[in-house]
Amino acid sequence: MSTFSDHDMAPDHDVTIVGGGPVGLAAALALDAAGLSVSVLERAPGAVWAEPSFDGREIALTYHARALLERLGAWRHIPESVICPLNEARIETGRGNHPLIFEADRPAGIREAPLGWLVSNNMIRRALYAEAAERSGITLLPDVTVETVRQDTATAVVHCQGAQPRRMRTRLVIAADGRFSPTRRRAGIGAVIHDFERMMMVCRMAHDLPHHNVALQWFAEGQTIALLPVNGHASSLVLTLPPAEIQRLMHIEQDAFNAEVMERVGNRLGAMRLVSTRHAYPLKCVYAHRFAARRLALLGDAAVGMHPITAHGFNLGLRGAEVLAAEVAVAFSRGQDIGSAAVLHRFEKKHRAATMPLFAATNGIATLYTHDAAPFRLLRSLGLRVADALPPLKSAVTGMLMDRSPAA
Repeated sequence: MSTFSDHDMAPDHDVTIVGGGPVGLAAALALDAAGLSVSVLERAPGAVWAEPSFDGREIALTYHARALLERLGAWRHIPESVICPLNEARIETGRGNHPLIFEADRPAGIREAPLGWLVSNNMIRRALYAEAAERSGITLLPDVTVETVRQDTATAVVHCQGAQPRRMRTRLVIAADGRFSPTRRRAGIGAVIHDFERMMMVCRMAHDLPHHNVALQWFAEGQTIALLPVNGHASSLVLTLPPAEIQRLMHIEQDAFNAEVMERVGNRLGAMRLVSTRHAYPLKCVYAHRFAARRLALLGDAAVGMHPITAHGFNLGLRGAEVLAAEVAVAFSRGQDIGSAAVLHRFEKKHRAATMPLFAATNGIATLYTHDAAPFRLLRSLGLRVADALPPLKSAVTGMLMDRSPAA
């Protein structure tokens, strides 16, 4: 049944967000700032939602992303001790090949300006939750599972289960519930899914030699390695291998693990030792066929689940939340329907234009750099040399990595 006899009833909240991850919470904060009432539905228990544990993932934040987090009020909740400036990004392929190095494009008169900042995913989540919990216009509902979303001409009704079954009426539903979004699936929206048939293991390694705040992306035969600096003599290890190899590494004894990691990274940071839990994630990229349906918008990985090779997935998720909130805010200020097809079409058009080229390029790069046949190895070696020899290209890529465009 898709219509309701009480369609003219006032909504419980202007917007209901399904999924309380970082993008969902960022959207809630942006909408609250525009004067809308927002509810956020999250499957995790309240204590887990408020204090998420370390999950291995480090997020590379651009200037735009940081500015947006500052404007939303979340940045003040992130301790300075966990924010690591990224001074340089280095890309290598094979052993001893010519590296491609990106350094910050610093404005005249500024001697120190990083490419960006690395912050653990769980610390960003904590900060966004802490800020959202202080906002009177945001209702945070943990331990809730959405069962159905039904739309009529003026509102949508979300039925969910939890400690108390709920029936919530709203003007707009936002799906921010992950790249395999149940909300997207229930809305009948398909997606392009690119399975790289690889898994990514992430953990934190302490090491004897300094990292100098340099991020390394190393494409070696049979494996892809990233070493991302964190404060102190430690780095986040991101190792991509076939699933069976990752599963083996997830469970081997720690001394053997340390020895194998040192061998895989060529002992470039000296003695290394595991100082965190190990986490594994499948490498599957997702691009939704549509970003909107009737009174429904998709955000974050529910819309675009990026390959981590360009470290732009979270930044694009924030961009989407910003764009949607801006379109909704304009309609709200004019007394228009915030969940109308016109509002959602404008959001979808802008977000698709921002994400489609980068999604396609990222998948192309990932395919080139994860195949080990001789032609692929030659192409990526030549590609690094050509890119390094073209200053305008390097400058353009640096600009994309830094993204200094101001947050709206």
